Amino acid sequence: MPPAGYAYEDNPFKLENPSVLDIAPAEPKSLEDTGLRMGLLADLGLKFLYYAGTGTGMAIAESMCLPWSGVVEHVVDFLAAEKLVDLRGGKGFGRASVEFALTEKGREYARDALSRSTYVGPAPVPIEQYNALISSQTEETPVVGQEDLVAALGHLTVSAELMDKLGPAVNSGRSLFLYGPPGNGKTSLAEAISHMFGGEVFVPHCLEIDNQIIKVFDSIIHTAVPLEMGRDGNGRRQTFEMDKRWSLCRRPAVVVGGELTLETLDLIYSESTRFYEAPFQVKANGGMLLIDDFGRQKVHPTDLLNRWIVPLEKRVDFLTLHTGKKFEIPFDQLLVFSTNLDPKELVDEAFLRRIKYKIEVGNPDEESYREIFRRVCEAAGIPYVDQAITYLVEHYYKPRSMEMRSCHPRDLVSLIRDAARYRQIPPALSKDLLDQACEVFLVNL
Repeated sequence: MPPAGYAYEDNPFKLENPSVLDIAPAEPKSLEDTGLRMGLLADLGLKFLYYAGTGTGMAIAESMCLPWSGVVEHVVDFLAAEKLVDLRGGKGFGRASVEFALTEKGREYARDALSRSTYVGPAPVPIEQYNALISSQTEETPVVGQEDLVAALGHLTVSAELMDKLGPAVNSGRSLFLYGPPGNGKTSLAEAISHMFGGEVFVPHCLEIDNQIIKVFDSIIHTAVPLEMGRDGNGRRQTFEMDKRWSLCRRPAVVVGGELTLETLDLIYSESTRFYEAPFQVKANGGMLLIDDFGRQKVHPTDLLNRWIVPLEKRVDFLTLHTGKKFEIPFDQLLVFSTNLDPKELVDEAFLRRIKYKIEVGNPDEESYREIFRRVCEAAGIPYVDQAITYLVEHYYKPRSMEMRSCHPRDLVSLIRDAARYRQIPPALSKDLLDQACEVFLVNL
C-alpha cells in the first residue's frame, strides 16, 4: 500500500507521466478478480512445484505474481483437497510459510499439465482485462509540443520545415510514412520520435484467451520501471500496490526490417513449449512500431500493406489461435514505415489514403551538410575546418554530380581516422586524408 500522505503528484518514482498510476490495474482480492479459471491457476502451481521440488505458499504466490491472501491460498487449498500436494512443515506462522510438495498423484497431474503447456511463471491477464486497460491507457499519451520536438531532435540536423511536418504526425499517434534517398537519417528520425513520446505504459507478462497463454513482456523491448517505496519499520521492502501480473515500462519502440514476414505479424506458436509469443505489433502497443527498409522484406509489399489496412482504419487487430479461433486486440501504436524506394512502386492510392502523413526526408543542402560535418568532427575529436568542406564540395561533389547525403560526413570522418591510424598521424581534415577517404568512398559505380 502507498504510505500515508502519498500522492502521485509527488512523483516518488521519477516517472515522466506520474498520472499513469491513476489507471494502474488493481491487485486482485479474490479468484474472481483474476478473471482466470481455477484449472489454469492450479496447473501453474503444479508446474512450479514440479520444477522446484518444494515451495512455500508465498513462493508459489510470488511465482504466479498473485497475492497469497484471497487468491493463491484458495488455489493451494484446492490442490490439497484433491490430494495433489502434501504439507512438509515450515518456519514461521500461517500457511503462507508452510512448505508444500507434490504427491505422486500431483506429479502425474503436473506432467499432464506440462504436456499441454510448459509455461511457468506469472499468471496471465485475461484478454478482456487487457483490452480494457489498453483503451484507458491510450488517453494517457502525452502531447508533443514544438519545444519537445526541438529537444528530442537536437542531436540531429533537421530543417524547420521538416520539424513542422513531423510534429503533427507524432501527435496523431497513428501512422507515418518516411521516404527519400538512403543515408539521410530516416531511421534516426524514427528512433528519436519514439523517445519523444516519453511516459510509461503498463505491459502484461502474458495474456490468456481460451485457456491459451500468449507471452507479451519481452526484456529486449520492454524496460520495466521499478515502483519501490523504500522499506517499512521492519526493514521490509515496500512496493506500489497493483496487479503484479503487469509491469510499468518505458514506452516501447520496436524496430523490424528485412526479417518481417506475414507469419511474424500473427501469434507465434511453439510446438515444443506449447504457448504463444505475441507478434511485434502487440509488443509495441503504447509506443512505436518502425518498419525499416520497407519494400525489402521477403514478403511482397502489397501483401504486407494489406495486412495493415484494418488495424490502421479501426485501431484494432485480429489474431488467430492454432485452434482457428480469432480474437480482437487493440492496435495502439504509432506505425512508421521507412523506405528509400519510390513510394509509387510500393503502395497504391487506397493504402496511402489510410496513412495520413507522408513525409519526404531529402538530401541536406550545403549549409546543413556543413553543420552535420561540424558535429561529426566535434564528436570524433577532430578540428573542424570549413575550408576543407569547400574543397570537398568543389573537387568531388560538383565535378562528379554527386548528391550530398546526411550520412557522408560520418562515413568520411571514419575513413579519415582509419587512414590516420595507418599512417600513425593525428586525424585531421587535411587534403591528403580527405583525398584518400574520398577516392575509396565517393565513387561512381
